[in-house]
Amino acid sequence: MRNLGFLLFVISFLSCSDKEKKTPFSSVAIESIFEDSLSIRAIELMGKSVAFAANKGTFGTVDITSGKVRSNIEKYHTVVPEFRSIAANATDFFMLSVANPALLYKTGEDDKMDLVYMEEDERVFYDAMAFWNNREGIAVGDSMNGCLSIIVTRDGGHHWSKLSCTDLPSVKEGEGAFAASNTNIKIVGDKAWVATTSGRIYFSADKGKTWVVFQTPIINAEPTQGIYSIDFWDENLGIAIGGDYTKPDKNTSNKAITKDGGKTWQLIADGQNPEYKSCVQFVPNSQGKEIVALGFTGISYSNDMGNTWKQLSDEPFYTIRFLNDSIAYAAGSNRISKLTFK
Repeated sequence: MRNLGFLLFVISFLSCSDKEKKTPFSSVAIESIFEDSLSIRAIELMGKSVAFAANKGTFGTVDITSGKVRSNIEKYHTVVPEFRSIAANATDFFMLSVANPALLYKTGEDDKMDLVYMEEDERVFYDAMAFWNNREGIAVGDSMNGCLSIIVTRDGGHHWSKLSCTDLPSVKEGEGAFAASNTNIKIVGDKAWVATTSGRIYFSADKGKTWVVFQTPIINAEPTQGIYSIDFWDENLGIAIGGDYTKPDKNTSNKAITKDGGKTWQLIADGQNPEYKSCVQFVPNSQGKEIVALGFTGISYSNDMGNTWKQLSDEPFYTIRFLNDSIAYAAGSNRISKLTFK
């Protein structure tokens, strides 16, 4: 019995060691699963489908098993919306347009979309959307009247209300967010982090009821600079990435990491690649060590928490979501693709 117990211990130890020695990615295989003349900056994995919303009022799903595509076009009178934000809860799919008027739709009956929020103003421009749970969600837009535009729902997305500037921190001049990949909001538990063009992080610990602001060292002197995307592994470890899309080869002050929930940030791989990226995501089951970042400059990968990176592909994309620790789906100009990391 003693020998049996020792043998089981050794097997268990070796199994754990194998898991800890996960082989780093060295390549990525890219397979197109949907092609159309669209700019697709917002995707979401919903069950066995990739949901998307794009310009030209187009939205739909791609079944990742059969490859079947279902798409439709949503118009508001003569307005053809451009959608760059989507989200989902257990029962519904949501999509939000940029520019004036802001149009937020949720799934309704008979395969139709219901308009649940509209905002008309020359300055309106919404950038990203996410849900804390099945009842509570948030969308963030550029600044108006001295604060960021933040709308919330507390009833499953049936109704949305805009937070008053008296309940939000004051913005810097011209501060907003980038509608580049629907990833300048990250939610973990009750907490939410919002990244801005000014290189700042808006943080709420109570589902958007109160807010504080933290500054990052991400470059933000010009309107085209700032944080384009954030992700958090847990309540403490997070990463921010961006740069300047008009100078995409620059790689200084464009990526930073936090280990205290966003209070303080440190530049990583500064002066080293990757350069400008529009989306960053932690790889599942990697203990927060593995990260993938992409943009129209290609796909980059780190297996040491962002200290060093490897360019896996020059293929351009705007946004990415992981299905598991080796398969992801990415979208960009005219396509959605399956990415298999090896």
